[in-house]
Amino acid sequence: MSLYQHHILPRLTDWAMGQAMLRDFRSRVVGGARGRVLEIGIGSGRNLPFYGGAAEEIVGVDTSPELLALVRRAAAVSPRPVTLIEQTAEQLPFPDSSFDTVVVTWSLCSIPDPVAALREARRVLRPGGQLRFAEHGLAPDPGVRRWQHRLTPLWRNCAGGCHLDRKIDDLIHAAGFRITDLKADYLPGIRLLGFMYEGCACSQSG
Repeated sequence: MSLYQHHILPRLTDWAMGQAMLRDFRSRVVGGARGRVLEIGIGSGRNLPFYGGAAEEIVGVDTSPELLALVRRAAAVSPRPVTLIEQTAEQLPFPDSSFDTVVVTWSLCSIPDPVAALREARRVLRPGGQLRFAEHGLAPDPGVRRWQHRLTPLWRNCAGGCHLDRKIDDLIHAAGFRITDLKADYLPGIRLLGFMYEGCACSQSG
């Protein structure tokens, strides 16, 4: 299992996250980030080329040292400062109100306590700051949901803790955010892994 977890899985994750079908999501979600940006679950850095000119600095956290080793290559050629920290998302080492934008893409599925991580994201966002997200999760169709629930225990054991059946909008609301924009639909031809949640949120008090 150690060989798989530490050598094979990081490269599989990097390959999966590099699929062309995800590029439009990255362009819309990541491209709209501004100011000082925290990226939760930065992985191998697939989002870095999609940040626009309004993003001044990127701070990326991830629990995988193997993925962070991969992202350092992309960070080295980034036109803006990139800081990488090996850290769990549920306990962020940053002061309150220290970021203008939090970006999370295809990471809430595998964080052990996603609501705790989102509460931390809310804590470190400045007033008027924005959570920008793209995630896969629980589908609306009962038949697809049943298979997502059935397969998740097996899937998460071989996919780095990834859950097929998390309802992303409910998690975001539970953490105290108000969703200001949400698109939710299937990727063409993909059902179990292909129901995508994309949007923006702000603090309920913001």
